[in-house]
Amino acid sequence: MSTSPRRGEMPGADPSERPKRRSFTAAHKRQIVEEYDATPDGGKGAVLRREGLYSSHVIEWRKALEAGTLASSAAKRADKSRSKAAADAAELARLRRENTRLRTELDKTREALVITGKAHALLATLSESAD
Repeated sequence: MSTSPRRGEMPGADPSERPKRRSFTAAHKRQIVEEYDATPDGGKGAVLRREGLYSSHVIEWRKALEAGTLASSAAKRADKSRSKAAADAAELARLRRENTRLRTELDKTREALVITGKAHALLATLSESAD
């Protein structure tokens, strides 16, 4: 039985540790886009390999740079979590209003059933006394 690490594993590395998501600052993204655009066609792949990126990253970052919306990866994740929290809060408020409305409607329906029951009992009493 061999204790050598499996292919792709580092010897002595804890297999339970998950890799961390890389994050790029806006300045670093801008620098990579500028370097990528300045490199002749034959060397663009080398830039991508060196940085561990795909061409789609550069395309996305270039579009954001041109639109003036280039932000760091951490800021994007923070914005997403903030917008999700705001959406959750709005949904919670809407559901609470709906719950209050439905409770009021239920109370009215219960009162109507009580009144209907009393009217039925009164009519039954009147019917018996008429016989």
